[in-house]
Amino acid sequence: MAVASGNQAEPALYGGNRAPMTERTRVRSLSGERSPSGEHSRLSRTFARARFDGRAVLVGYLPAGFPSVAGAITAMRALVEAGVDVVEVGFPYSDPTMDGPVIQAAADAALRRGVTTRDVLRTVEAVAVTGVPALVMTYWNPVERYGVTAFARDLAAAGGAGVITPDLPPEEAGPWLAATAEAELDPVFLVAPSSTDARLARVAEVSRGFVYAASLMGVTGTRARVGEQAAELARRVRAVTDTPVAVGLGVSTPGQAAEVAGFADGVIVGSALVKALLDAERAGEDPQAAVAALRRIVTGFAAGVRQPEPSMPRV
Repeated sequence: MAVASGNQAEPALYGGNRAPMTERTRVRSLSGERSPSGEHSRLSRTFARARFDGRAVLVGYLPAGFPSVAGAITAMRALVEAGVDVVEVGFPYSDPTMDGPVIQAAADAALRRGVTTRDVLRTVEAVAVTGVPALVMTYWNPVERYGVTAFARDLAAAGGAGVITPDLPPEEAGPWLAATAEAELDPVFLVAPSSTDARLARVAEVSRGFVYAASLMGVTGTRARVGEQAAELARRVRAVTDTPVAVGLGVSTPGQAAEVAGFADGVIVGSALVKALLDAERAGEDPQAAVAALRRIVTGFAAGVRQPEPSMPRV
């Protein structure tokens, strides 16, 4: 299996109807005072500011290395300029279990073009200097090959805020949790509609920054509807934790973003953004025109999370 290579010898690279907030909660959210869980990370502050503003956080995903390393960095900076609050940097991997055909196609292209772990870290560094939190979404194999402690250390040195590991069970995450705690990174784990209440509690216990709620069973991709399962899952997660809940998988229109923002703390958009770059490359469009189109798409999603549709109240 081909993965973006890593070399330990390399030098370190750098909610819709939200419950009214009390005045003390507002002051605590903006002052940086520790939350009940003891967190005041960049992700935590980002979610706190959005909650204070009565809106959801917009998380935008793009893979490192597509259409090129420099092209991906330009595209991710465009996400920030258009209103994305958190950038999710995808670590291309050849054997994904969660990625749909659009993201797989872009990741495969990045791997064929030689993207490396160093490139992923360099991409994170370029995003982090914009001031927004940069997360890496990676399957566990590349982290293990690079070295658990080394990856956490080098990602933190690059300015990374956290890591989403979709295929790492919390029960096997002991060394990773220790490494991320030492590096002051937020480890983010996933839950799904099929997760039991006990599983939700366990994932919430180890997740920092936010809990990633997969809106439905299956792989990433755009869909006509997000579905009621996502709202119910967000409600169930909130019943066991105060950690923010961000919903992903299937959010493909500004209207869907507004719908999800009505019941979740964050809205994760991936395939719809990757598709814009992939379609532009396949059509032979100018890279600058592709980025301009991407910026227009993101502007719509950013407006959506700022105008949440009334939905269920917070638990």
